Amino acid sequence: MAQAERYVRYSDSVEVRQEGEEALVEKILASMARVNRSNFDRYRHAVRDAHAKSHGILTGTLTVYEGLPEPLRQGVFAEPRSHPIVVRFSSSPGALQSDALPTLQGMAIKMLGVEGPKVLPEHRDAKTQDWLLVNHPTLPFGHVAAYWRFQRLLEKRAGASEFSRKLTARVARGASKLLGLVGLQSETLQALAPPCHNLLGESFHSMGALRYGDYIAKLSVAPLSAEVRRLTGQTVDLHDRPSGWRDLIVDFFARHGAEYELRAQLCTDLTRMPVEDASVAWPESLSPHLPIAKLTLPSQDAYDPARRVYGDDVLSFNPWHCIEAHRPLGSIMRIRRQAYEASSRFRHEMNAQPRVEPQDITDIPCS
Repeated sequence: MAQAERYVRYSDSVEVRQEGEEALVEKILASMARVNRSNFDRYRHAVRDAHAKSHGILTGTLTVYEGLPEPLRQGVFAEPRSHPIVVRFSSSPGALQSDALPTLQGMAIKMLGVEGPKVLPEHRDAKTQDWLLVNHPTLPFGHVAAYWRFQRLLEKRAGASEFSRKLTARVARGASKLLGLVGLQSETLQALAPPCHNLLGESFHSMGALRYGDYIAKLSVAPLSAEVRRLTGQTVDLHDRPSGWRDLIVDFFARHGAEYELRAQLCTDLTRMPVEDASVAWPESLSPHLPIAKLTLPSQDAYDPARRVYGDDVLSFNPWHCIEAHRPLGSIMRIRRQAYEASSRFRHEMNAQPRVEPQDITDIPCS
């Protein structure tokens, strides 16, 4: 069988609207808005409703590899060229909590110099493309009905004390270990209380599916250079270190640069590699993650004051800020289109900051 024939071709039919999806999305968005307002009242400053706390804002380059086979030469990866990028490391909650609390970590990437109309009408002429990744391959609440149950829990816990959050994390970690002892896995518990490994050595995943030109894929970023590969699986003690992740990233990039590899996992079977349920891991045995580009982040001040403010209050990252060839797929991704837009609008309005996309890498400030 020819290589390209192994992969499922993209068509609009790969997405199937879930029963009651529109009504559930309205409920989810209303709940998110209430949490946003509650957090604003707490901080007197608007933050993102997810990945609110940044740990580093970095600039670098994404270089598309030469000689990619046809199925990988799609969209922004069609030609071997380099793009300036902005990378934001963050923690997943929509609250500014201590880093001592275990949680998932994020890597958001903004590519500059990307031609072609964007999916979002308000940013149609922007020359940027966003990728949002998390250090877990799946989303435990992988479809709209499950996410509504999760969002109700988030809203109930929005005002919880840090002590209460720590207690929940300890319970989740204990339950996860207990399940492991009897040979069971719980994606939900692992996501609620992941092991505290050095985030610079982690692999990051799109979790949900994306259109990949003529095909369908999930994306991942993995450590490539020796400096970050040696950090993979390294346990970090963040006890009594409320900003430990920031300190770790700032210290690392003051002395080192880093390289990561961007990879694509192309869909070969819509039954075993579903688009509509982001909680299902796509088996590597059916389709491995294949290298498509290299991210190069040179040594720099990762938490420069001017850059921190720009990254937190001006920059936006949205999986739907993309060209049509990389449109997000599945019910969770469809929720994100409206959720990210509403969150960004609220944050910029309340903080009296412009909603702009960088035109050039020199737009990213550095004191």
